[in-house]
Amino acid sequence: MAQLHATSPYSSTNLAFHAPKRVIQGVLAGDKEKDAPVKLKKVVLAYSGGLDTSVIVPWLRENYGCEVVCFTADVGQGIKELDGLEEKAKASGASQLVVKDLKEEFVKDYIFPCLRAGAIYERKYLLGTSMARPVIAKVEYDRTFSTYSHIILEHELSLPAMVDVASEVGADAVSHGCTGKGNDQVRFELTFFALNPELYVVAPWREWDIQGREDAIEYAKKHNVPVPVTKKSIYSRDRNLWHLSHEGDILEDPANEPEKDMYMMTADPEDAPDKPEYVEIGIISGLPVSVNGKERSPASLLSQLNEIGGKHGIGRVDMVENRLVGMKSRGVYETPGGTILSMAARELESLTLDREAMQFKDICALKYAELVYAGRWFDPLRKSMDAFMEEITATTTGSVTLKLYKGSVTVTGRKSPYSLYRQDISSFESGQIYDQADAAGFIRLYGLPTRVRAMLEKDHGSA
Repeated sequence: MAQLHATSPYSSTNLAFHAPKRVIQGVLAGDKEKDAPVKLKKVVLAYSGGLDTSVIVPWLRENYGCEVVCFTADVGQGIKELDGLEEKAKASGASQLVVKDLKEEFVKDYIFPCLRAGAIYERKYLLGTSMARPVIAKVEYDRTFSTYSHIILEHELSLPAMVDVASEVGADAVSHGCTGKGNDQVRFELTFFALNPELYVVAPWREWDIQGREDAIEYAKKHNVPVPVTKKSIYSRDRNLWHLSHEGDILEDPANEPEKDMYMMTADPEDAPDKPEYVEIGIISGLPVSVNGKERSPASLLSQLNEIGGKHGIGRVDMVENRLVGMKSRGVYETPGGTILSMAARELESLTLDREAMQFKDICALKYAELVYAGRWFDPLRKSMDAFMEEITATTTGSVTLKLYKGSVTVTGRKSPYSLYRQDISSFESGQIYDQADAAGFIRLYGLPTRVRAMLEKDHGSA
């Protein structure tokens, strides 16, 4: 029998090269419950400066006897969240804090591909948290210390950066503050597995005895960790340049209306300006490049639209979603700039994509969104789908004008040099290209199955 010698990235030869036995053994060992204590030299912790990540620092040192390096990715969570972080980290016992500005990479390499793909999870969610995780494994918005605490969306971008930092500082492990009930633990750890399967992962929420905020405060006092005494936020929030999410407290009952003062990125539509504002979005090959004719970098473009959209109360979504771990959860999202861009991109495609291309792209978009939501950013399937999305939107170039008014976004105009729309064909006036008489033959052929079935039913009914 002939031997096949062709190799692929997934052939046994390449797997043997890329994943030596010691790596596989390490992964398998890591799959087991931590019955015996593990000795670690250095751990990189996804750090926000909030209560839970602050207490994780001394907890790691106490339970694993390791040096702790804190890592924070700036993905647009706001200057207030970054102020004084280095002092907090070192006061908690960390040897150093590494901060990386990932805003441009986050928007260009993670948000825009999802936008181009039309990825929306369960009809509403624009994947604000899901996209961010790969980018950093970001900072948890654990300032709220909710048991449903989210580790900001940047994880898809932040995680590669976090793995890079682990390599730079010589760490043998990484750690995060995700709870055992949420999606982010999966997103973080799948990304770690994909980028460096040799790294040991420590998830304190699945190991320690701390049950809530009061326990954490007591632990912090015991270990002399400075924690500012402030009024506890009733919500668990997650913010980056794409969105702001709210969970917890009264939102845990789906029947409750969100309180008016909960929102932070968007004005109440009732209080928004009485005069509508028009905005023109320029797009090249499915990716936004300009606002009102002025080209901007990805991050600055999104920031500008967040400001414009937020002023008009654009982008509020209240939904009950199916979490990856099996439970349902209720979340409220504010995505002003993202909502504007999503509508603009989709509307331009109405000119540049034919029916079959649009329908198939929509089918793929559902799977694309599912992969991103589930933390599978680095899966070969998502990468392959990205190549398809890039090709199918190659001619999606042009501009879309939208009217913003009291929470609503209305498309008022669209144009493209690659438009498949032809006024001389679509006009109700007579044209040379389309002969209306031709429709008769088309209808007879298109309706043939319907006529045959009706004839069959008639014959059986008269028998």
